Amino acid sequence: MADIREVARSSGVSTATVSRVLNGSARVSEDTRRRVLEHAQALDYVPSAAARALVRQRSQLIGVVLDTGSGHPDLQHPFFQDVLVGLKDVLGACDYDLLLFTSAEHAYARRALRHRVDGVVLMSADTADPETARMLETLPVVAVDTEVAGRRAAFVTSDNVAGGALAARHLHELGHRRIATITGPRSHAASRERLRGFRAELRRRRTSAPREYVVGGDFYTESGAAAMRRLLQLPQPPTAVFAASDLMAAGAIQAIREAGARVPHDIAVVGFDDAQVARLVDPPLTTVRQDKRGLGRAAAETLVALVEDGGDTAQVVLPVELVVRGSSVS
Repeated sequence: MADIREVARSSGVSTATVSRVLNGSARVSEDTRRRVLEHAQALDYVPSAAARALVRQRSQLIGVVLDTGSGHPDLQHPFFQDVLVGLKDVLGACDYDLLLFTSAEHAYARRALRHRVDGVVLMSADTADPETARMLETLPVVAVDTEVAGRRAAFVTSDNVAGGALAARHLHELGHRRIATITGPRSHAASRERLRGFRAELRRRRTSAPREYVVGGDFYTESGAAAMRRLLQLPQPPTAVFAASDLMAAGAIQAIREAGARVPHDIAVVGFDDAQVARLVDPPLTTVRQDKRGLGRAAAETLVALVEDGGDTAQVVLPVELVVRGSSVS
């Protein structure tokens, strides 16, 4: 692979001229520009990241803060995997690299500043944490599924309220009246919004979910199974359950089967995400589909605008839809 000096010698120009061509300067004739680009391509020249950073006064690095608490395998959750793919696609096309921060000490701001990242994407970070607050004061930040406030801060999310309402409406229209829900962590904005939409829709239909029908989970499979076991032990178990993630819904189906009950004949189940597991469980899972890669793409596009154009802070809300499968209707 050639360096800039070889491109200059081959083109018959100075290295400064090559640099101007590669950085889009107008101070170069069209003939020179064409000749330099042809020789650069022929020599397989790739400008170094350090050189680009010096020219643009940027590191071309975007930090990603991914923290779902101790004991949770963050990168194994399909939601985070798909969001990261969306981030990578857009940021890669814009010539940025991703730097993933996972720190037990939550020293995100210090690490972000040390690596001179141009901006940060927050995924499931605690916005009340002092380190996060510090980042919001010093860097462009876009949060996914978490509301943030700051001079250069924005957030993207799915319409979680509408998603919770879709699940409640679907189960109510199937004739269910004892409808329970397995929530995500109450500290998580998306969990609270899905619960709010679920409860509001039931109230609109003149029914409700009593307190014992609202059981907490953590978005992962085992918490869904444990929550479902608690619901099955009630004097009047529910006939339908809305789980705030597909992994928890899969855990709920497992617990229902272990108890000798059938899905959906005895208990209908609805999830949220439309992850791959939704099509693999038996019966296939009815779920609220959110565009997870779209969230990643929207976060990346919003952050690039904040970094490069000083764009306005924004709130991006992506629509959701109900996908009906065999776990709620036979």
